[in-house]
Amino acid sequence: MTTDDATPRDSTTPPDSTTPPRPWGMPDEELATRPLAYRADLLAGQVFLVSGGGSGLGRAIAYVCARLGADVMICGRRAEKLQETAAGIRRHLGREIGTQAMSIRDPDAVQALIEGTHARFGRLDTLVNNAGGQYPQAAIDFSVKGWNAVIDTNLNGTWYMMQQAARRWQRDSRPGNIVNIVAMIWRGMPQVAHTCAARAGVVYLSKTVATEWAPLDIRVNCVAPGAIDSEGLNVYARRDAEMFRYSNPMQRFGDALDIAQAVVYLSAPTGHFITGEVLVVDGGNNQFGDVWPGGIPDYFKVPQD
Repeated sequence: MTTDDATPRDSTTPPDSTTPPRPWGMPDEELATRPLAYRADLLAGQVFLVSGGGSGLGRAIAYVCARLGADVMICGRRAEKLQETAAGIRRHLGREIGTQAMSIRDPDAVQALIEGTHARFGRLDTLVNNAGGQYPQAAIDFSVKGWNAVIDTNLNGTWYMMQQAARRWQRDSRPGNIVNIVAMIWRGMPQVAHTCAARAGVVYLSKTVATEWAPLDIRVNCVAPGAIDSEGLNVYARRDAEMFRYSNPMQRFGDALDIAQAVVYLSAPTGHFITGEVLVVDGGNNQFGDVWPGGIPDYFKVPQD
């Protein structure tokens, strides 16, 4: 992965065996100081709710929104990770954010979260559905429990958040904005078929309700990351994850700020006439390359001369 500053954080080839691999993702100091494309007060007066805000892309989105002046609420299952993000933002940015440990699989907890966000900040302008997860496995080997866990979080949980936010906006006669973090589902996703099914559901659910909710002045869009250097890569074997960079013609990773700034683009005035769309941030993966999270099976390896 190469960053926007003059010094690359990683080369475009995997490290050799004598080089200890650096941790995936971006440290708090970099999230707090890397130059952004937007003016510092762009989101002042806005309130953002970010699910999965304790780590990875969610943490980066929380940092960027706070840096641009927004009030931020983050949620996730692990209270300690949420507190770490809040403490980092307090230390590096001098800002206070809200946290709520909960599961988006629980509709009652989701409703309480939406109401709690309004109670603390007086409003909600943008919901960012970032929470989710998956694990690499051949689809034929999925257990019922494993399948249901991924679908319940990535599809059902996202829907509960969308519906409860929209109902509150409708009740208050206020506009709203939803950004769903999805995946590159258009050519299928071998070895993570469960999340492919769930994310495809979110994409077309978003397109559908973007039309239904347009009379309510609620916009709904998605951001689809490609190979992004984030903590989410820890669920894959390091060797296999390192190869993700070759799934795009740029042969490198994007980073968490690429995704966070895409969320801002759809949420700021730049996105006021965009709804029902998917903003793809993938280095060209959609037109070139395959991703095998569990390693390329022998059957699909190209014979060498």
